[in-house]
Amino acid sequence: MALFGLFNKEKKETLDRGLSKTKESVFSKITRAIIGKSRVDDSVLDELEEILISSDVGVDTTLKIISRIEKRASTEKYVSTDELTTILREEIATLLTENKTEDMEDFTIPSEKKPYVIMVVGVNGVGKTTTIGKLAYHFKKNGLKVFLGAADTFRAAAVEQLVIWSQRIGVTIVKQNMGSDPASVAYDTLQSAKTNDADVVIIDTAGRLHNKINLMNELTKIKNVMKKIVPDAPHEILLILDGSTGQNAFEQAKQFTAATDVNALAVTKLDGTAKGGVVIGISDQFHIPVKYIGLGEGMEDLQVFNKREFVNSLFRG
Repeated sequence: MALFGLFNKEKKETLDRGLSKTKESVFSKITRAIIGKSRVDDSVLDELEEILISSDVGVDTTLKIISRIEKRASTEKYVSTDELTTILREEIATLLTENKTEDMEDFTIPSEKKPYVIMVVGVNGVGKTTTIGKLAYHFKKNGLKVFLGAADTFRAAAVEQLVIWSQRIGVTIVKQNMGSDPASVAYDTLQSAKTNDADVVIIDTAGRLHNKINLMNELTKIKNVMKKIVPDAPHEILLILDGSTGQNAFEQAKQFTAATDVNALAVTKLDGTAKGGVVIGISDQFHIPVKYIGLGEGMEDLQVFNKREFVNSLFRG
């Protein structure tokens, strides 16, 4: 893996700032719930359960966390409320580890795959095109040659926005006329990228969920066409989810994972919501690693997801 940079002080500050609403509205409630209580008992666990569910961690994931805390409390005989946040931090981090979410320091790509092909999926309005632009920016900043493919040919705004991003960053974009076959755009993009020795290719796709069968057929066609140029493409199918939509993000994840082989997640707009717990729940329920999180409008506000830093930030005073 090519590895760039470190999780430095500036990134920690961005993470803390981006998760501040979740921390204030959710995890500060935990502190208030245990004031005046010396040990973790059923009443504390009931309050903790309610707090986690209200933060959109999700019912199933919340119950799993509560069960693990109960088990530790019974094994260790006595768990003080002072220990609760430490145990909660450890159990959430363990949960993320079990669900294939690895700690990353910065943007990485496998050096043995060239070009490395990322197919981006997600409904309209979740920040898909913006995330693609920011990804392209980070890859280029790290010395990689990036090609973009505007395969969302059903929305003029999507193509125009991607063109603006490509010009702003200074990367190549491949596009066709509105209404063109998305698979044709993907084919042309990979062919051009391979000819020009590109390192990374990012393909945008349409974000319509009105008919799962149509969506599945379209994404399958795009994948099959890409394989004619790069046999093992796409290497990554990245699903973009809007963290501020809470439970709706779970439903979108369900639809897209049924339609195609999603193997990475990006959760956006976490800076504007108290529903940051959705990152934990989605990772747990779908067993797909969260790879990127969006914490604001700036280029640097897209970060690789680091479970250790994420959990530490939630509990940092």
